[in-house]
Amino acid sequence: MAITFQKQDIDFKIRAISKKSLWVKKIIELEGKTTGQINFVFMDDASLLKKNIQFMEHTTFTDIITFDYCEKLKVSGDILISIERVEENAEKFGVEFETELLRVMIHGILHLCGYGDKSKAARDLMRKKEDLALKRY
Repeated sequence: MAITFQKQDIDFKIRAISKKSLWVKKIIELEGKTTGQINFVFMDDASLLKKNIQFMEHTTFTDIITFDYCEKLKVSGDILISIERVEENAEKFGVEFETELLRVMIHGILHLCGYGDKSKAARDLMRKKEDLALKRY
């Protein structure tokens, strides 16, 4: 299958697509799964907020929404990312934009691999997995 990178309602150019695709596939493989169809869609805050209201019934801005289409061990889904949230969070956390973008991207992949972030323990494990993945990039 494939990993695609798209943009919606935003002027944004993703860099190092091949490197990012190989990295995502490797992280999925390390989780004991295979890569299906994964679509990263980069958008602005307003567009992602509309999706958040429409599909999640949340009325707040978010950096990512993940739609899970996984079948057994095949990881598939749509990962919608707000570039404006990533920019703001990079500044807030004092990291480069690219680092925060990678963290958000892999956060979505980890959700598709079965990791949650609703409890403190789950968030801690998610952060640990994100950090390990970032080191592999």
